Amino acid sequence: MIASQASTGVIRALSSGDIASAFELSSIAGWNQTIGDWQMLLSLPGANCFAIEADGQVVSTTTLVCYGQRLAWIGMVLTRPEYRGRGFARRLFAHVLDQSESLGIETLKLDATLQGQPLYEQFGFSVEQRIERRVRLGEHNLYSSTSSPRLSEDLRTLDAEVFGADRSVLLDQLAKRGDFIAASNFFLFTRAGRASSYLGPCVASDPKNARALLEQPLSASDTVWSWDLLPENTNAVALAHEFGFTRERLLTRMSRGKVLRGRDDLVYAIAGFELG
Repeated sequence: MIASQASTGVIRALSSGDIASAFELSSIAGWNQTIGDWQMLLSLPGANCFAIEADGQVVSTTTLVCYGQRLAWIGMVLTRPEYRGRGFARRLFAHVLDQSESLGIETLKLDATLQGQPLYEQFGFSVEQRIERRVRLGEHNLYSSTSSPRLSEDLRTLDAEVFGADRSVLLDQLAKRGDFIAASNFFLFTRAGRASSYLGPCVASDPKNARALLEQPLSASDTVWSWDLLPENTNAVALAHEFGFTRERLLTRMSRGKVLRGRDDLVYAIAGFELG
């Protein structure tokens, strides 16, 4: 018997009307994204968000955030538990790769869980480096944040060099959703998450400046914090230890296409697994 379209699922664009369902998927997985994070993903000019709909509901998602044609980031690869094992993630991932090819993306990156890494390797992704989530426990209230001004042009230029591509549109969106602290050659963003407050992105020219940045929100709020860092930056690891963070998860940063590396030694916190 041929399976019905409802049970095999239909790939379509993820829309604003799907945000509640997408948030439910990430919450079931235990991830820290909020409704606001999903709204931002859909609103970014370089975003391409897709879903598989089956049996009248969103059962799988994948997002592609494009930073021009130079770099795009794949994230939010999720499937409802009862629909796993049907190849939905593989189909949707292949669809996103086709979309990136049609857009002329030169380099694709993602931060893979242990479960997802074998799938991505089958699609030609290779290991770039490890990435860690560090956490610090506290009271279960979230760090309060307010709207902040735009980042200066000098810091946008610095970030493009450090990140490897221009993500100024994303930084503008993050500034609207949380706080940032900045000076001439360093900055730190913070924002609320579903279960913990989030540190990042953070770019700094040296560990002394990074420490001064991080100390401000960490000393001002006794909340649960999440901090995603690149362990190759040993200065970031040392600061995480100093501020009482412990490793919660280990992921693998993977890439496909042209080799593209920024200044990872100046990255003290990433923007998020789904953003880079």
